[in-house]
Amino acid sequence: MIRIDALWLAAEPIDMRAGAERLLARVVQVFGVAQAHHGYLFANARGTRIKLLVHDGFGVWCAARRLNAGRFIWPVAAGVTPSLALTAAQFDALVLGLPWQRLPELCSIARV
Repeated sequence: MIRIDALWLAAEPIDMRAGAERLLARVVQVFGVAQAHHGYLFANARGTRIKLLVHDGFGVWCAARRLNAGRFIWPVAAGVTPSLALTAAQFDALVLGLPWQRLPELCSIARV
């Protein structure tokens, strides 16, 4: 099981052809450092695909999700900070395409 203590959302879209190494470079650019047991979420410009990069302390894991219909609800990059912390409930809602911003921000500890 992959341990994830915190989840972070990158507001600015990224090219989904990016692999784990390019996503890791983007994590360092946006978040400053890739912390162990943290997950980092990225979306494409259309909001139909997301990638999750998890640093497990030894290496990185990369997972992708694509919607066949509809879009993921993603903040507009120009209107928010470059990164946001997500709770477990917010993450669960986001990957289902639900309005995750309406959920309370109780803590930044999350599970996957």
